[in-house]
Amino acid sequence: MSESRIRNAALRSKIMSADQAAALILDGAHVGMSGFTGAGYPKAVPAALAARMNAKHAAGEHFKIGVWTGASTAPELDGALAKADGIELRMPYQSDPNCRKRINAGELDYIDIHLSHVAQYVWFGFFGKLDVAVVEVAGIREDGRLIPSSSVGNNKTWLDQADKIILEVNRWQNPALEGMHDIYYGTDLPPHRRPIPLITAHDRIGQPYFFCDPDKVIAVIETDAPDRNTAFSPPDLVSRAIAGNILDFLEHEVKKGRLPPELLPLQSGVGNVANAVMDGLQHGPFEGLSSFTEVLQDGMLNLIKSGKMEFASATALSLSPEAAEEFNRDVALYRKKVILRPQEISNHPELIRRLGVIAMNGLIEADIYGNVNSTHIRGTSIMNGIGGSGDFARNAYLSIFMTPSTAKNGAISCIVPMVTHVDHTEHDVQVIVTEQGLADLRGLPPRRRAQEIIARCAHPDYRPALEDYFARALRESPGRHTPHLMNEAFSFLDAWKAAETRINSARAAE
Repeated sequence: MSESRIRNAALRSKIMSADQAAALILDGAHVGMSGFTGAGYPKAVPAALAARMNAKHAAGEHFKIGVWTGASTAPELDGALAKADGIELRMPYQSDPNCRKRINAGELDYIDIHLSHVAQYVWFGFFGKLDVAVVEVAGIREDGRLIPSSSVGNNKTWLDQADKIILEVNRWQNPALEGMHDIYYGTDLPPHRRPIPLITAHDRIGQPYFFCDPDKVIAVIETDAPDRNTAFSPPDLVSRAIAGNILDFLEHEVKKGRLPPELLPLQSGVGNVANAVMDGLQHGPFEGLSSFTEVLQDGMLNLIKSGKMEFASATALSLSPEAAEEFNRDVALYRKKVILRPQEISNHPELIRRLGVIAMNGLIEADIYGNVNSTHIRGTSIMNGIGGSGDFARNAYLSIFMTPSTAKNGAISCIVPMVTHVDHTEHDVQVIVTEQGLADLRGLPPRRRAQEIIARCAHPDYRPALEDYFARALRESPGRHTPHLMNEAFSFLDAWKAAETRINSARAAE
């Protein structure tokens, strides 16, 4: 193997196999893993650790660890460890089917946290000691500083806080990533906190490298494996309609003088609808765009390439295989237009409010008063987690939530009388958008919000039932401020049950 990526002699002497490194992680350890939405996660050690767990369990021994990350990772990490029944506790965000299944079965504890809070809570000591950090990097410099890879996430905190460090040096990561990162080391603890000196999305306030105590490094592994890059579905009619409604709204805000012609920095959640909005911006009237967000997706990459977007600040790349190939091919261009930061900076409420970010995030269901559920199915089963949506929604200049009006091929309404789980209260939700239309809730009291959401966002198949519920609530509710029929508020759950029954029956027939 080439040693060109490990240029520090002391750390080069600690090169070993992934199996040897995994043997250094003990039962019950709290392990901070790199990775954010399938980028920059360790590729070799988790697989070796899962094999070790399976062997221990087969021998009748207990072997589980706590897994802390930046956000979701990949099947090679979350999936492998969950399948091996090797995770005792997971935080702060996951999206793996095996992990989700174990969480909802009560076999794995999960803590869902705002992404901006994770690093500071670890520094505060709220979760106990971090025993081991397993962090992927693109290289190690002669002076021992680490070149970050395709995500930053919580890696700075893991490297600072962990008692022991395992480094995966991945040759697949483009060496031209060096210099693209901005690692800020000025987040002091209370009562000594100072303002973060970031005024625009393109400001650099830190270092391009991680600092790392070489005495804490117990293993270095060399890998050559790609990130898990998931292809996005082409925008369909529904996602295009949602994007069109948002673009019309933004144009209206510019005409009203509430937004500048180049808009304000954009934040967009992960997924096909969010990517469709970026695709819509590609063909829209706005120039000189910027972004202050969590992940850089295909749509933003296209905006940068076309010149529509001048700059993007994020904590990770989240690209399709084709876009990742293009990024690596034209990285000389993108390194001038992209900064990757720790998620405690990319998601920091102080910065989101200062920059006036336009936040656009998805949801599972919204109710007629504007409360949003973005994490739970039928109120009890976790889907993925809140991620960074709350960081942005509460502090954004504009807080937009978007969704198709129905799910399960129209069997379920995404607009309901009352959400079964609240992640974002009506106080943090300014705009709700579906393919049916857009409800601008700013300045509206609860009853007016309900009228707007039902009329503009609900699917026609469900609008009469919602109108009937609201009309009866106006007459019969003991309180008229936010009228509800509490014995019927979750009546739309019946549709969930019916849809689930049909899906399970279809699967059984197959």
